[in-house]
Amino acid sequence: MPNSSSANEKTFIIASQTADCTGVAPMKCLQVKEKESDNWENLYTNIEGFTYEPGFEYVLKVKTEKIENPPMDASSIRYILVKEVSKTKK
Repeated sequence: MPNSSSANEKTFIIASQTADCTGVAPMKCLQVKEKESDNWENLYTNIEGFTYEPGFEYVLKVKTEKIENPPMDASSIRYILVKEVSKTKK
């Protein structure tokens, strides 16, 4: 029987390199996807509790929380690290 808290949990695959992206200003974004078959997408916010090291591909379990009144230039979702499933040297 499904656990209700898993509704807001996602598995993220994090690429071994960041990408140049532009939020409010040019910055480096984590490249994420939820399934191997997906295309990489830029994540314009940090994952709380996660420390990224270039050169490693990660599989993370993250929890998402809606931010009620986000700043204009910020994400409306908070990502919080639940568990680092794997870290692979690339």
